[in-house]
Amino acid sequence: MYDAAVIGGGPAGLSAAVQLRARGKSVLVVSGDSRDNPLYKTQRIDNYLGFYNVTGGELLERFRAHARQMGVEEKEGRVLNIMPMNGTFYLSIGSELEQVRAVVLATGVARAAKYPGEGEHLGAGVSYCATCDGMLYRGKEVAVVGLAADAPREANWLKEIGCKVTYVSPNPPDGLRPDIPAIKAGKVEVLGGQTVEGLRAGSTTLPCEGVFILRPSVAPAELLPGLELEGNYIRVDRNMAASIPGVFAAGDCTGLPLQVSKAVGEGQVAGHRAAEYLEQLK
Repeated sequence: MYDAAVIGGGPAGLSAAVQLRARGKSVLVVSGDSRDNPLYKTQRIDNYLGFYNVTGGELLERFRAHARQMGVEEKEGRVLNIMPMNGTFYLSIGSELEQVRAVVLATGVARAAKYPGEGEHLGAGVSYCATCDGMLYRGKEVAVVGLAADAPREANWLKEIGCKVTYVSPNPPDGLRPDIPAIKAGKVEVLGGQTVEGLRAGSTTLPCEGVFILRPSVAPAELLPGLELEGNYIRVDRNMAASIPGVFAAGDCTGLPLQVSKAVGEGQVAGHRAAEYLEQLK
């Protein structure tokens, strides 16, 4: 069991993780592919103190190297849900489970709303995790809606285990097997009654029994039911504490401005206060 988990590997999350390690706490950072981080795609940053005219990718790699040197452990994957129980938080990371005593949410901004039919068919043909549910669809038609950088890899795995896969994405897939048909579409709709029967992708309708919607991350309120929001952002106090004891938040997920400096500062406070929370549990 780790002392803390940090959900998100951007500036806020890594800042929180470094602070937790500085206080002697074990910490696991869980994040998706770094290519999904908006900072990674930024070509030039001039307003982060001490790092004039640096690319976002360079800055992010410096943050990650610092965290590794401090002993921060990393796991690539999507946290699908967080369950608090008797002072412990259980994190579902794909098909794996981790236990921690405190959580720092640094998930960034959840920019994508649910697709029509997605919520109604969740668990009845709609899944957010190929490795969790893929075996249920061996020999069946499935659609992968790829919104994350690692989505082609998951689509390839579904093909390898015997699923009949069609890949749908607004952007050309990088690394998709050539024998998987790909459709370019930004708007999709999940079709069906009690269970999934198809997917409408742009002007094309795909008959299928399963739809895997692979986003970079899950919205915080869906990760942790009962989490209080202010608009689309997590409500926190000056200690970066969220509404659930043992949960802290930092960075873009707490509101404007969406800036690296603000994220790093909030991450420092969140990590410091999470460490204090852990020490009070003893």
